[in-house]
Amino acid sequence: MSKQWFKDSVVYQIYPRSFQDSNNDGIGDLNGIKSRLSYLKKLGVDVLWLNPIYRSPDKDNGYDIADYETIQDVYGTMDDFDSLLSDVHSHGMKLLMDLVVNHTSDQHEWFQESKKSKDNPFSDFYIWRDPVDGHEPNNWSSFFSGSTWTYVPERKQYYLHLFAPAQPDLNWENPEVRQHVYSLMKFWLDKGVDGFRMDVINLISKPNGLPNIPGVKSGNPGKIVADGPKLNDYLKEMNKEVLSHYDIMTVGEMPDSSPKDAIKYTGLDSNELNMVFQFQHVSLSPNPDQRLGKWNNVPVKLTELKKALNRWQKELDGKGWNSLYWNNHDQPRAVSRFGNDDDEYRIISAKMLGTTLHLMQGTPYIYEGEEIGMTNAHYTDLDQYEDLESINAYHELVDQEKIVDKSTMLKYLSNISRDNARTPMQWNDKNNAGFSSVKPWFALNHNYRLINVEDSLANKDSVFYYYQKLIKLRHDNKIIKYGTFEEIDPDDDQVYAYRRHYEGVTLLVISNFTDKIISRDYGQSNDSTLLIDNYDDDKITELRPYEAKAYLFK
Repeated sequence: MSKQWFKDSVVYQIYPRSFQDSNNDGIGDLNGIKSRLSYLKKLGVDVLWLNPIYRSPDKDNGYDIADYETIQDVYGTMDDFDSLLSDVHSHGMKLLMDLVVNHTSDQHEWFQESKKSKDNPFSDFYIWRDPVDGHEPNNWSSFFSGSTWTYVPERKQYYLHLFAPAQPDLNWENPEVRQHVYSLMKFWLDKGVDGFRMDVINLISKPNGLPNIPGVKSGNPGKIVADGPKLNDYLKEMNKEVLSHYDIMTVGEMPDSSPKDAIKYTGLDSNELNMVFQFQHVSLSPNPDQRLGKWNNVPVKLTELKKALNRWQKELDGKGWNSLYWNNHDQPRAVSRFGNDDDEYRIISAKMLGTTLHLMQGTPYIYEGEEIGMTNAHYTDLDQYEDLESINAYHELVDQEKIVDKSTMLKYLSNISRDNARTPMQWNDKNNAGFSSVKPWFALNHNYRLINVEDSLANKDSVFYYYQKLIKLRHDNKIIKYGTFEEIDPDDDQVYAYRRHYEGVTLLVISNFTDKIISRDYGQSNDSTLLIDNYDDDKITELRPYEAKAYLFK
């Protein structure tokens, strides 16, 4: 493996709205992030990734951008951003921006002009189609419920939006659109940002003819749209015109992509992106009723989790580079979904999950609060939710289609809603968890008095210090960064074990995903050094509930 800085890094994701409020309006902001940089430096992370901070009507929490070169007022000013970027760099860290260019806001100047007529300079910036027999051009349904098409009387046409109606898709077939995108990327890179996380970037190339999804009245077009016919061309052009001119890192969010796809976009000689966010391991346990999609509350099977993660480890080995993550702003809290968030096992299982992921090959991403073991909010009423996707799904599946009853759908939301990740950061056990001196924009998780940064920093056995140790191990050990991957017992439904190999050294990682005491012998008693364990002592072949440990063999 060639040694580029993104391969040696650990990334910390910040959801700015929920991280730290500095001006007492109940909303997190740039100066709030700046005030917490010493905390992030103490954790040991190398790169900070910010969710969108651009001017936006906030129909989808900033993923509907109205002006790419202006800071959203509630987050601060461009001077605040410049100051934050300077401070991030002076702390020895780097900063990633969120690049959202599959779609804009319907309030963006480009769309406001485009919708006026068929013959203005921005007419072809979006995807417009004539009605078909008086209705929508095809049977695609939005990721956020309803049709992907909205009619505009001024043009007597429909525009395409894979997400909300307020998020019209850009027409990447138009070279002017691409040049505008490259210009806004250069704007931020010239300021000194260190790269981009690219939102649903593999959806930018739409299939020829926008065909109907066969066999259904309406359906999600994800698999039809993902990895479209010109995606490679667009990414190569982006790399040639922009990315290759800067020392940066790039990660593309790519739903429905396979390892084979990822190698095309991130291969060592592809000249496109550094890595992708794949969705296989976070898309496990969908509802057996296909009409309900992801909405379910069945625990993920360990054998399926291993199959998903191992597949990416094995198939990208030596050919591409993995991004490693358990959760983010679009996923529920890791310890609630993959571990055990009961008081007895929350801390130990959070450490176990960290061990399992951070010792794999790839760049680890930590989502804010993961390093202290924050949990799902476990809301019990629809009024407690804020997320557009969750609220729309409830109304469609419960009120309109009557596919599922109210109490069941609320259980599904409690398990997998995006809002679980978006509650404010829990800094201490005092008023509003130290996030703000006024009522936060979104309700705090009720357990902030038990789970918070102040308590974690005061407790040497906390999840925080364990994550700090995992990060240091990655920085100090080439085998963790560059070693090849070997799976062990893929059919074992209790233990996740694997080996890494590098220059004659072997790393053995063992994680018990159950609340039971079990035994496994992988030769760990033979001339090995214990690298890390989430219990105080090592019982070698005995694995206690949610125990995780790693050994080095030389």
